[in-house]
Amino acid sequence: MTAAPPPVSGCARDISVVICTHTEQRWDHLIAAVVSVREQTRPARETIIVVDHHPLLYRRLRSTLPGVTVVESREEPGLSGAKNTGVAVARGHVVAFLDDDAIAEPDWLRYLADSYADPAVLGVGGLTQPLWETGRPGWFPGEFDWVIGCSYVGMPRSRAPVRNLMGGNASFRREVFDAVGGFRNGIGRSVHKRPLGCEETEFCIRLRQRVRGCVLLFDHRAVIWHRVPPQRCLFAYFRARCYAEGLSKALVTRCVGAGDGLSAERSYSTRILPCGVARGLAEGLRGRPRGLVRAWVIVVGLAATTAGYTVGSLGARVRSLKQALSTLMQRRAAYLRALVRRRGHRSRARDAALGRWGRWSRE
Repeated sequence: MTAAPPPVSGCARDISVVICTHTEQRWDHLIAAVVSVREQTRPARETIIVVDHHPLLYRRLRSTLPGVTVVESREEPGLSGAKNTGVAVARGHVVAFLDDDAIAEPDWLRYLADSYADPAVLGVGGLTQPLWETGRPGWFPGEFDWVIGCSYVGMPRSRAPVRNLMGGNASFRREVFDAVGGFRNGIGRSVHKRPLGCEETEFCIRLRQRVRGCVLLFDHRAVIWHRVPPQRCLFAYFRARCYAEGLSKALVTRCVGAGDGLSAERSYSTRILPCGVARGLAEGLRGRPRGLVRAWVIVVGLAATTAGYTVGSLGARVRSLKQALSTLMQRRAAYLRALVRRRGHRSRARDAALGRWGRWSRE
């Protein structure tokens, strides 16, 4: 059921920047992210750092970063809860999210703000480029740069409406959170070891489903650089991240339906990936063996993602079946208890009647 667009108030150029963090291991990267926000050509109204259940890190940030709002997450552990905390604290008319291991270009906020000139635009995301710490592996296909949290081959190359934004470089009008709620807990990065995601995907689809005429815009000019550490350059991480993405997509489709939840993925898997495989094979025929490797990796990545989605979907069905069986058993147990009570009541009534008959017959 769709609703009218939320009322747009204030100036869209009034932007709060939210950075969520959970570990001291990214301390230098986090400081660099904060500095990149301070150096914006269009200043942010405020920078908010949300610490995801790490008291020591919270105290350290409070004492180190004057002029920055540092708060502890008020919801359950995970990226969704941390983002919701940032939204609750933010005072700007637009809330922008930046990863704690990313650096924003100086005009990042200026271009995000510029794209809100149209009142129908409720969210704007930008181009996320990889900042490889050890260089890009030759086997890593550009079609799978989403594995490392970056824009990938198949995304628009210029400003265009999209189904969903990428969470590390995204912004939304503050009013939309009042209209449709926040990011859903249970989806995305959390205390689990698997590299899950898609909390922003579910939120964007839910927003588009509930708000009539909603436009989410990709603006290639709003650029950030996302660090890629050596451990994310390993094939084992690539495969694990693909599998986790499939699990995450299963959760998303459970919440918003497979029609909207897989609309972009169908085009991606039937158009973008086959083109990538064909391009890799063509490079192999021209004597570039790395092209053949990239083609093989694309196939493996799709297979791992599909496997994760299948397992996640079956798991959801099994959980639903168990819940249904549990409900049925509870109802059956309640019925049996009620039946026993009724029979017990009848037995006591019969015994009482026989007692009265015995006394009458003796008289």
